[in-house]
Amino acid sequence: MADGSHLSFEENIAYTKFITQLAHSKDMLVEAELGRLSGTEDDLTVEDYEAKLTDLNQAEDFIDRTGIDALAVCIGNVHGKYPPSGPNLRLDLLKDLHALASKKGVFLVLHGASGVPEDLVKSCIERGVRKFNVNTELRKAYMECLSEPKKDLVQVMASAKEKMKAVVVEKMKLFGSAGKA
Repeated sequence: MADGSHLSFEENIAYTKFITQLAHSKDMLVEAELGRLSGTEDDLTVEDYEAKLTDLNQAEDFIDRTGIDALAVCIGNVHGKYPPSGPNLRLDLLKDLHALASKKGVFLVLHGASGVPEDLVKSCIERGVRKFNVNTELRKAYMECLSEPKKDLVQVMASAKEKMKAVVVEKMKLFGSAGKA
């Protein structure tokens, strides 16, 4: 994951192109982000007014100039928790981004997919998303197990692992990836 989303467009291209050249020389794939998600990730908060949807014209230029394999898009998705009203995803933009990306051999990624309801996940899959990031739900499962009394650290870790595994199993079924490894 080459995340230059905090950089200017041209700086993001230069950074991502450099990472892509390094990764491809080692037969590794590169995922890059274009647009800027609001919310909090790793103690860094991006306010709503700083968020930026992925621009279709920039996406084509970005893909062409960087040679990436996967594009993480911003279509109204957020890092962390969604407001009580739920996600407001721009499926029309996602459809257009998929049309572009599929012509270029690039697959789409949706960061901030924790809390996205099943019907919207299915709509995203129909519109080309092939990878979903659900870090908030995994962290929540881990943190919840810490509040449950345990006798020993080994039990805490085992419990956390099981709770996180349950989230992963649930998401793999939802995303249609269960049994495909």
